[in-house]
Amino acid sequence: MKLSEKKLLQMFDKMVLIRQFETRVKKSFADGDIPGFIHLSAGQEASAVGCITRLREDDYIVSNHRGHGHLIAKGGNIDLMMAELYGRKNGYCKGKGGSMHLADMEINMLGAHGIVGSTVTISTGAGLSAKLRKSGQVTLCFLGDGASNTGRFHEGINLAAIWDLPIVIIIENNFYAEATSIFYSTRLKKLSVRAISYGIPGETIDSNDVLEIYEKVGKAIDRARNGEGPSLIEIQTYRHFGHEEGDTESYKKKSEIEEWLKKDPIELFKNRLIKDGILTEKKVESITQKMKNKVEESVKFAKDSPYPKPEETLEDVYS
Repeated sequence: MKLSEKKLLQMFDKMVLIRQFETRVKKSFADGDIPGFIHLSAGQEASAVGCITRLREDDYIVSNHRGHGHLIAKGGNIDLMMAELYGRKNGYCKGKGGSMHLADMEINMLGAHGIVGSTVTISTGAGLSAKLRKSGQVTLCFLGDGASNTGRFHEGINLAAIWDLPIVIIIENNFYAEATSIFYSTRLKKLSVRAISYGIPGETIDSNDVLEIYEKVGKAIDRARNGEGPSLIEIQTYRHFGHEEGDTESYKKKSEIEEWLKKDPIELFKNRLIKDGILTEKKVESITQKMKNKVEESVKFAKDSPYPKPEETLEDVYS
């Protein structure tokens, strides 16, 4: 599928914005400005942007604990995101949800979820709703490699398969479930082969190429929208930072990190666009600065926002 120059630049902008947002959040957390846990998605921008750009505006996404990039790719408001991370009342969840619970129902981002593997069962519900309403909506479900070893993963996929639900399940395999290598926890070379157990298509994309992801995930999205049921896609990627901020990554080899940094998805896409005459190094510098400025504006918005009051603790809580 040939994309317009405008679309390609929009995708590049989103990837740079995600990287700048995550880099700034890392600094804010180190400075002690952000409470709680932070899981950053720097290095995985091609997955978020490549998958989500292929959706319709009314399609759903369900994200996991490493979800900042997914929300930005779906069109989330980074001012509200940053305010939420800072624990401020003007944030997405009024400062009471934090990084792992970001959600924006207005753009059908059905939340980031800290419970590993829960995204599959939540996506199954969204998919069933779309099927019953005959809305033509597709749900993109994101999870990590470690989540593919949970019972929720298998139960959710089985239901999605037997009901032919319009879901595409994306395993973002960054090769580590916290500090545990995927090669220790499973003997599989490709996690996508698990699709065979449920009679659905499975494919592994061993690339940080945003355009390859856009094309291959797009075929699965079209299949789901046409009533042909779910697909399982594994995207082999790499997180540039630790599992959570404060993680020293002592379990990784230096040579492994260096090899993956050579496959930085933003650098790969930048070089391709420069080669095609769509970008120049000067334009890249301008885009990067523009995104840095946007992120700094979001930090100011967060810092200027009030904290929620203690008596508001139990508001918006349902049981």
